[in-house]
Amino acid sequence: MLEIKNLSVSYGAIIALHGISLSVKSGSIVTLIGSNGAGKSTTLRTVSGLLAPKSGEILYDGQDIVGLPAHTIVGRGLSQVPEGRMVFANLTVMENLKMGAYLQSDQAAIAAELEEVLILFPRLKERAGQNAGTLSGGEQQMLAIGRALMSKPKFLMLDEPSLGLAPLLVKTIFEKIVEINRKGITILLVEQNAKLALEISHFGYVLETGRIILQDNSVALRENPMVKRAYLGG
Repeated sequence: MLEIKNLSVSYGAIIALHGISLSVKSGSIVTLIGSNGAGKSTTLRTVSGLLAPKSGEILYDGQDIVGLPAHTIVGRGLSQVPEGRMVFANLTVMENLKMGAYLQSDQAAIAAELEEVLILFPRLKERAGQNAGTLSGGEQQMLAIGRALMSKPKFLMLDEPSLGLAPLLVKTIFEKIVEINRKGITILLVEQNAKLALEISHFGYVLETGRIILQDNSVALRENPMVKRAYLGG
């Protein structure tokens, strides 16, 4: 469903990605793990159309999407949940969710999607009229995911969904990610919590200083001595 070929991205003179290649099969959860500054978020931002690559191809559903505006990419069914949640703090929970559907025109479909999101995250229904800036970190993460789902994505990218959350909430968020995948949405997950990411994903890539140094199915990566040493605490 997504194929990245020889992707290079620079921030001025600094090269963030050195010709990486990866693919995500339809219906799967694929994770990108790596330390801070490895290039994980840069990869997602480039796929989303927020960064322009220096070279390489990004094929989504067989079509090259490099150079397309971010809103066009969302319109094709590819949405991102950004690192740090990035909710609209001064808008209510309901207004944030409706912002996610800004490309949709079918009111009945928007209402049906909203109902699904509120079933997935009942807490958001309880907080519907509350300003997003007053929510807890976990609730904001639920809102950020719900907002992305309102665009009716076929492919969802999540950037560090566990960041700054209490362990119990992290477990809840990851359970919801699996639930979303079971509904038929393909997922590319960037996550520093490698243990959890490899537990719920089917395939994984290890990024280090802008290069993919390892790729394998998630079960094999969990057993890999280098991955265990560097990312799984032994």
